[in-house]
Amino acid sequence: MTTLHESLNYTPLELNFGTSGLRGLLTDMTDLECFINASGFLGFLETAQQLSPGSTIYVAGDLRDSTPRILQSVIAAITEKGHMAVHCGFIPTPALAHYALQNNAACIMVTGSHIPADRNGIKFYKLGGEILKQDEQAIKSAVSSVRAALYEGDSSSSLFNETGSFRSSVPQLTIDDTAKDSYISRYQDAFSTNALAGKKIVFYQHSAVGRDIVTTILENLGAEVIPVGRSDIFIPIDSENVTPDDQRYFKELAREHPGLYAIVSTDGDSDRPFVIDENGDFHRGDELGAIVTDWIKPDFAAYSISSNDAVDTYLEQQNIPYVHTKIGSPYIITAMQESGAARAIGWEVNGGYLLGTRVDTANGSLEPLPTRDAVLPIVVALVSAAEKATSLSDLFSILTPRFTSSGLIDEFPNVISKQIVEKYSVDSEENKKVLSHYFNEVNGFGTIDTINSLDGVRLYFSNGDIAHLRPSGNAPQLRIYSVADSQARADQIVALSIAEPHGIFRTIERSLANEEE
Repeated sequence: MTTLHESLNYTPLELNFGTSGLRGLLTDMTDLECFINASGFLGFLETAQQLSPGSTIYVAGDLRDSTPRILQSVIAAITEKGHMAVHCGFIPTPALAHYALQNNAACIMVTGSHIPADRNGIKFYKLGGEILKQDEQAIKSAVSSVRAALYEGDSSSSLFNETGSFRSSVPQLTIDDTAKDSYISRYQDAFSTNALAGKKIVFYQHSAVGRDIVTTILENLGAEVIPVGRSDIFIPIDSENVTPDDQRYFKELAREHPGLYAIVSTDGDSDRPFVIDENGDFHRGDELGAIVTDWIKPDFAAYSISSNDAVDTYLEQQNIPYVHTKIGSPYIITAMQESGAARAIGWEVNGGYLLGTRVDTANGSLEPLPTRDAVLPIVVALVSAAEKATSLSDLFSILTPRFTSSGLIDEFPNVISKQIVEKYSVDSEENKKVLSHYFNEVNGFGTIDTINSLDGVRLYFSNGDIAHLRPSGNAPQLRIYSVADSQARADQIVALSIAEPHGIFRTIERSLANEEE
């Protein structure tokens, strides 16, 4: 007998968890690999007694060309396990999560979020919400068991051929729009139909999966929505890496549409918001989170360490307890759960807002949705400004004037990123001295006061600058988050760090590589 593993004409690469979900190159996300991981997740749920025979699993995906194929692998795994898959279509990740929570069911979202189109991902939700970091090892173990069983099976009777593709086509499911409709109703029922009456909002649609849904939601609240930039080609726009080209585009839109109230958008799976004011200025997700929190008035907030420290100042002024977490929604959810607060919320620097509590509004209520959501912060920011009869730019003026920027460098070796974290995360005088060679006075930095190692290497300088180095969880990228007393300086810190080929990151890379020789 020839086993399936022996028959494969390629070397499989196993998918790994990033900050939130599985991610990988399309070349590695074969039908076989996606089936194995989906089946393993279902096995994890069965072991945890969250599934009984014939359980319903909701699935959905984003608008990448590769998503329908991967969805078929997920659906095949659900069917093979004896459960029922319901295809909710191509909708935002929070829309799928919302519907699964309503029905006390598990769900699986196929999305690569904001990463390039040559990659994709799979995000798992158990009953009650996202899988957490403490679940990952048990899922990996279940996946390993599925992998071993399939690999050792007879290749001639396998569902998969030598390329890891299905031998025959998988039956297609009819799309059920109930989840989409439910998500639209969530906001339509909570806010007045004239909440945004008379407001002209430009929606940059690109390839965001929620581009039509979010347009409908805003129109249902009375706004005049002008869709722009719709694309049939996937655009990996990232709210944590707003490029100079993005910024120029936002400014152009503001000039082209006089009298607009705001420009809004989302990332690929519509769980990260873009909120741009009437002047074409983008407001980062950490600041946006503070604006939303001002409207919700919670008892507790959890957000990632990479945030603008003006958010800390604001929450302290409002006497709202908060905690910094590692980057990633699972860490924020855990902090919300452990807080014991009656009204806990959280958000990420990417702007995704996690609602851990019911929020009563003038027209209804918003039920908890403890996963990244782009629509909540977009709607609340716009409604809040409307209620206060102010502009969006003025709404953000409640924050202390501290300025942020972020960026990343591609094709940065993962091994070097790991070395940076291992070598420099200790808050020692030696590390401060070494890092001061890279972040030096010539480049405008003060002395390094503190090194924070909660997630990556975050440097606090005597002149008020902050530079936060953090490897991507699932790609060969090194990110930089900056905070400073001016936007120009925050942008400069990012530019100095990611410049090619002689910026700070590449200089550190060469230095560490030379140490290895």
